[in-house]
Amino acid sequence: MSDNKREQERTELYRTIWALANELRGSVDGWDFKQYVLGMLFYRYISENLTTYLNKGEWDAGNTDFDYAKISDEEASTVRDEMVQVKGFFILPSELFGKLLNRIKKADKDAKDKAEKDGKEVEVADLDENLNEILQTNFKNIEASAIGTPSEENFKGLFDDIDVNSNKLGPTVIKRNKRLKKLITVIGDMDLGNYQDNSIDAFGDTYEYLMGMYASNAGKSGGEFFTPQEVSELLTKISLVDNKGNMKTEVNKVYDPAVGSGSLLLKFAKILGKENVRNGFFGQEINITTYNLCRINMFLHDIGYDKFSIEHGDTLVDPKHWDEEPFEAIVSNPPYSIKWEGSDNGTLINDPRFSPAGVLAPKSKADFAFIMHCLSWLATNGTAAIVCFPGIMYRGGAEQKIRKYLIDNNYIECIIQLPDNLFYGTSIATCIMVLKKSKVDNQTLFIDASKEFVKSTNSNKLGDGTASNEPNNIQNILNAYINRKTEKHFTALVKQEDIEKADYNLSVSTYVESEHTREAIDIAVLNKQISEIVQRENTLRAEIDAIIAEIEEA
Repeated sequence: MSDNKREQERTELYRTIWALANELRGSVDGWDFKQYVLGMLFYRYISENLTTYLNKGEWDAGNTDFDYAKISDEEASTVRDEMVQVKGFFILPSELFGKLLNRIKKADKDAKDKAEKDGKEVEVADLDENLNEILQTNFKNIEASAIGTPSEENFKGLFDDIDVNSNKLGPTVIKRNKRLKKLITVIGDMDLGNYQDNSIDAFGDTYEYLMGMYASNAGKSGGEFFTPQEVSELLTKISLVDNKGNMKTEVNKVYDPAVGSGSLLLKFAKILGKENVRNGFFGQEINITTYNLCRINMFLHDIGYDKFSIEHGDTLVDPKHWDEEPFEAIVSNPPYSIKWEGSDNGTLINDPRFSPAGVLAPKSKADFAFIMHCLSWLATNGTAAIVCFPGIMYRGGAEQKIRKYLIDNNYIECIIQLPDNLFYGTSIATCIMVLKKSKVDNQTLFIDASKEFVKSTNSNKLGDGTASNEPNNIQNILNAYINRKTEKHFTALVKQEDIEKADYNLSVSTYVESEHTREAIDIAVLNKQISEIVQRENTLRAEIDAIIAEIEEA
């Protein structure tokens, strides 16, 4: 599909979201608004996903007039168990998103027609009086359909953040329902087509756009920042490079210990195809709302309930996937320099994830705790690509000791300096640390990619070469990583002993000399100019002294 059509789809999507935001502005906080939009998108998606699946089955069998949305709930109930086994959930025809949308539109039309007939102004449709109850019942029934089945954990609490009775939507039931009705109508009228056929990732683009709209709210606490799709792509591709410099076409399992919305994991499905992540997608998230959004995101990308495991909790002190490690590919953008239990918890120094370094990450800065966790759960043939706060590359104390452990044991494959202003909510110029347990040499590659970006409104982004005259910054960085050689002002392949001599400082600027862009200065010419300036200054001082002397004599 052409780049032009992709941009048209994206522009239309953004226009629709912005219109919806304006409609709800003043009643729903931006951060809360995100939950309502994405939750309702999910409701629409699973309704269409189930309907499409059942319709296709009947059509393939020759029953071309079949439409799941038009059959009775009683008839539909006969396939409940089968659908829960296949899809992980079930929705009655009467509770489909499309059915509710049609009821809303019909109620509005009937109200309008009646008002016109009676010569009165259009009144609120009767459906507004119980819309919140209908929604709440539908959401509970969808979650309940998975109870007692293998998909129960993946569906439990998915709609918790869509509070249809929240005062944030309005002070009265009628006002809340009017806003819910508007939300459903706009989501229903979005021309999203088939989610899998769109040239853009409709859900992913919606999520990213919402994060950009409300970036001022993002990352205010906990050092959490949304990972742009271009950075996700770079991390994914790096983790797929094998020791011969070839791109893997499949991996066993992928993992993110601070999974957020799941965008990093889903890049593997995008790049490899979900069928080529053989044993599934794994992640853990401490924030309950983000945890719910991540599970929704998995479903919206048609990842089967049996192909992913997203857990809720603190990865550092209560990791949930002990039985699933090691992982062939690990990608992560963990929160920057957050507090953790560290030395306050006497058991952690004996934790097999942290004990090899002989020291714990500082209590005030958990960055290396995430890195050590990733290293511990990394397969011998695997790669971990982790976004890092730049301070961990040069700070002393425990962090220096952990860097020493990583270098002395030859685990660090590469350090990449990224451009600044890439992430929503922060202008920090972050880094990427790449870990391997089976390196081909005892050298570490440093890449200065600080100039590899294109301007995008108020921020920077990694160009992917799709737009006209746009550089492919992602490929440039990836090529440097694969080629693994020194290139002046861009890369440096550094021996272990040289890093040791630098006190295990891993800052890219320590090893990659910056290109001097200032004009070369001829010292002889400069000295001559300075001498002339001094001479003129002395002459001027003499003239001023003479003038002052004349004034004093007068």
